[in-house]
Amino acid sequence: MIEVQGLRKSFNGVEAVCGIDFTARDGEITGLIGPNGAGKTTTMRMLYTVLRPDSGRALVDGHDASTERLAVQRRIGVLPDNRGLYPRLTAREHVRYFGRLHGLGGAELEARIERLVERLDMADFADRRSKGYSKGQTLKVALARALVHEPANVMLDEPTNGLDISSSRAVRELIREIRDQGRCVLFSSHIMAEVEALCDRIIVISDGRIVADGKPEELRQATGQADLEEVFLAAITQGVPVGVGDGRA
Repeated sequence: MIEVQGLRKSFNGVEAVCGIDFTARDGEITGLIGPNGAGKTTTMRMLYTVLRPDSGRALVDGHDASTERLAVQRRIGVLPDNRGLYPRLTAREHVRYFGRLHGLGGAELEARIERLVERLDMADFADRRSKGYSKGQTLKVALARALVHEPANVMLDEPTNGLDISSSRAVRELIREIRDQGRCVLFSSHIMAEVEALCDRIIVISDGRIVADGKPEELRQATGQADLEEVFLAAITQGVPVGVGDGRA
């Protein structure tokens, strides 16, 4: 489970994240959505220990991302906004390297690599060096290395950006499987159809503040809009009671 409590972060005097609170639960897919510059990526970076908050806490399974970084890193798998592959390593070597960083090895690690190569349709480039990979191929490798250690909490920033239709569908199915295994999934996307297809709960952030938080149907009822894109626009322009249907509104 991921918990955010009063989280704040400023850059050069400009507050990017303004004291936000939310919970992403185990066994659920939670969507963190908002316009560009809303604070989504900054929030995710604080959760996966790259940035330290100015105040507040980011907790992963009860461990503080600022003061217990290694404990948090063991419990998370991250697809960041910057995919960042090593150009001289193959796809398999990338995934193997990250698996070993998490203490895996031997036949178990190799079996996990093979499952991910098959599931993400990487066989045709798995043994080729990553220099020259397409955007979609790069994303698949970055996703595989985030999942190889089967983390309890998965954070995905635009997980289907650059993928074709069939690959996007495979990734969505994989995300649902992770949820159905009782794990926590927090993901960010600009594709409203994808948000609607996947999310058990949606958190809308705008100008560093949470303006809506609830199940898709609850947010539709609160805004009076049937289409999720219209719900999103209503939330960022008018606001929705935070915690709709969550006992906090």
